[in-house]
Amino acid sequence: MNAPHIEEFLTLQEIVAAARRNLAPGPWSYLVGGAETETTVRRNRLALDSLAFRPRVLRDVSRIDSTADILGRRARLPLLLAPIGGLESIVEGGAAAAARAAAKFGVPQMLSSVCKPGLEETAAAADATRYFQLYVRGDDAWVDDFVRRARDHGYSAFCLTVDVAMYSRRERDLIGRFVKPWRATAGSGIAFQSGLSWNQVKRFKDQHPDVPLIIKGIATVEDALIAVEHGVEVVYVSNHGGRQLDHGLGSVSLLPEILQAVNGKAKVWVDGGVMRGTDVVKAIALGAEAVGIGRLCGLGLAAAGVPGLVRALELLEDEVRIALGLLGVTSCAELTPQHLAAAPAVSEPGVFSAFPHLPGE
Repeated sequence: MNAPHIEEFLTLQEIVAAARRNLAPGPWSYLVGGAETETTVRRNRLALDSLAFRPRVLRDVSRIDSTADILGRRARLPLLLAPIGGLESIVEGGAAAAARAAAKFGVPQMLSSVCKPGLEETAAAADATRYFQLYVRGDDAWVDDFVRRARDHGYSAFCLTVDVAMYSRRERDLIGRFVKPWRATAGSGIAFQSGLSWNQVKRFKDQHPDVPLIIKGIATVEDALIAVEHGVEVVYVSNHGGRQLDHGLGSVSLLPEILQAVNGKAKVWVDGGVMRGTDVVKAIALGAEAVGIGRLCGLGLAAAGVPGLVRALELLEDEVRIALGLLGVTSCAELTPQHLAAAPAVSEPGVFSAFPHLPGE
């Protein structure tokens, strides 16, 4: 890797810059791009940037605990490595490298079913808390086989991604003629994803009642309520990082109404535009149990492999701990919506607008 010695990364934006140097144009555009006009990408950042903090002072914050429970297991931060397809185009070892970083730092990894080296090999790479995310490319028996294999290899929850009924037009990829490895072989199996409905969710819960089910891609109160009615354990609020439906709302802007509707009957996770520790703190203050990082995970791996991602997580942890202390709380559990206020954004939103000192920003 063409990157500084790992201790030389003092900021997250230095990790972003190293990733840009290391990646070829195709994988870079795939990692950072979105659908069509990338409006949803920008709205993800705008939703985060439109929240300001309301700090409380003179609260003894000499001891800070930034750990959190995620689905009943303790994690070093209230976040997970979100599923990314094609990580093998970003870093040698693909998902196995992400698993090793997750285990070394102490956060869960969600493995994408379209990421090599695959379910079994990734599980064997490291002893991390792991969840399995499936793009449905076959019938019920095909899905059940993945459930069995995931359970046999220590995946503690199962995820269906539901915002990919159609594959979007990601124009950075199209302009660069970059074809993701898994897209070249997906073929007619994509029709099963287009046919996915709540009937399959009900069948899953009936067939596998002891497997925690995460539905990723919820973007409305209406669908969150249906998910709860089906006994889903986690409502994962996401717009696929702005990579699917263009002109969607920012994920974090949807959290208050979805949390109110779910009313504690399921856990609520969120991703979309999260690049800084303050982003994590804002989502947790709103009421999310956990926050997914996708692009930032890929950027850390691209910058310097497993050590690069671990370092990115360490820097996030520093930012989270500082934000907690300056807000006047000593743990993530003490955060509430009262620590936030609506405020106008002060910069033009973009995929890297969280890094104002990055060259070109």
